[in-house]
Amino acid sequence: MTGLFREYFDLHTLTMLFAAVAAGATVLTLAMPLLATDTLGKRMKAVALEREKMRQRERERMAQGNKVALRQSPKIFMKRAVDNFNLSKWVGQEHARALLMQAGYRGQAPYITFLFFRMVMPVVMLVVSLLYIFFIIDLAYPPMIKVAMSIGCSYLGMYSPVLFLKNRITRRQLSIKRAFPDALDLLLICVESGMSIEAGFRRVAEEIGTQSVALAEEFTLTTAELSYLPDRKQAYENLAQRTGLEGVKAVCLALQQAERYGTPLATTLRVLAQENRDMRMSEAEKKAAGLPPKLTVPMIVFFLPVLFVVILGPAAIRVMALH
Repeated sequence: MTGLFREYFDLHTLTMLFAAVAAGATVLTLAMPLLATDTLGKRMKAVALEREKMRQRERERMAQGNKVALRQSPKIFMKRAVDNFNLSKWVGQEHARALLMQAGYRGQAPYITFLFFRMVMPVVMLVVSLLYIFFIIDLAYPPMIKVAMSIGCSYLGMYSPVLFLKNRITRRQLSIKRAFPDALDLLLICVESGMSIEAGFRRVAEEIGTQSVALAEEFTLTTAELSYLPDRKQAYENLAQRTGLEGVKAVCLALQQAERYGTPLATTLRVLAQENRDMRMSEAEKKAAGLPPKLTVPMIVFFLPVLFVVILGPAAIRVMALH
């Protein structure tokens, strides 16, 4: 055993092993920038296309008075299924449109996709649950109970698209909430330097994208709406509705009042930035205060048994050896 240990763990072998690990780490470090995807660039490009489409829509609306679709048409088979089954009447919700906007999906195509999956998912969940309950695990229950369990899975499948949207909204709002105080500070600097609010939003969108892509997207859309919508108040209201955050709603309301009554924007933004920083700090303190109770159960289950074994193990071995 000692000879085998010396053979495989001598200085030459260890040197070769560490050299191989170092070479692999170097290759991985050099290859990571090539494999990384430019998420920010893609999102900003999509926002730029969104702005061009919005500009075209406003021009055609002012010229002809007709409404133009903001997004491309959805997939043909989804739209055909939604139209044939009249899903807009049976499962359509105005609340779903608000959820789609808050999740970052805008236009008619995401809404058609949402309705399509609300129709498809119950059927898929029903078929999968029937196969799983009756053939794969073969539960020892009467057939009626098995069918009732499958119907319950089908009911859950109908609400799975809503749960998906709410999960995406939560992650998106968390990203916006963390970056919003810094964005207000940057907007305050832009306003105090003499920029207009549109130019300030555009500049902040370029700078804040590395911290929150969602917030940069929303600011870019707000810049486009401030430039082309006839009522600037509507642009601020749209920003508040798309984010669904109380801090953003307060800022939008303050900006509306500042433009309406002529109050200084710099003072308003400074106060709101401080309030949002305090809110972010209070949430961090709340999470830190709730950490000890959450660690109690893991410590009892995982740490204390190991600690008892380490402390009492040698004594138990000695007692067993004496007997």
